[in-house]
Amino acid sequence: METQIKKEVTITKIISAPRGLVFKAWIEPEHMKQWWMPKGFTIPVCELDVKPGGKIRILAKSPDFPDHWMGGEFLEINEPEKLVFASRAFEGNNGSWGLEGINTILFEDIEGKTKVTVHAVLTKLEPQYSFAGDGMNEGWKQTLDKLNDYINSLKN
Repeated sequence: METQIKKEVTITKIISAPRGLVFKAWIEPEHMKQWWMPKGFTIPVCELDVKPGGKIRILAKSPDFPDHWMGGEFLEINEPEKLVFASRAFEGNNGSWGLEGINTILFEDIEGKTKVTVHAVLTKLEPQYSFAGDGMNEGWKQTLDKLNDYINSLKN
């Protein structure tokens, strides 16, 4: 049984790095696989075809959670200001997805730093994956914290 919902979160983080570098961390697989997903997850596979309609394919691994694929596609790319992508997770045996959403990421230059604003809207969430909706706010917060740590590691 599928439940249609609309759940959304908006998270903002200031990163002490130029906007161009922060934007590239979102669109270059070798960068994204270093920080994507909340704490405890690693990304051994990250494939990004960065163009409108281009596909996203990411394998997320965690010792506390079964391995799962995330899919999606880029909807809008306005480098270095805005990135919009659809995301899907928890693929079923029949090819359907248990979670679907739209993510809008804004990158604002603030005197050499970057204000990153994530606006994530879930458009589909099957009941057995309600934990993902419940943890959306914390998940995005941890993901942006990992991005910040990764960007800082590049400066050393």
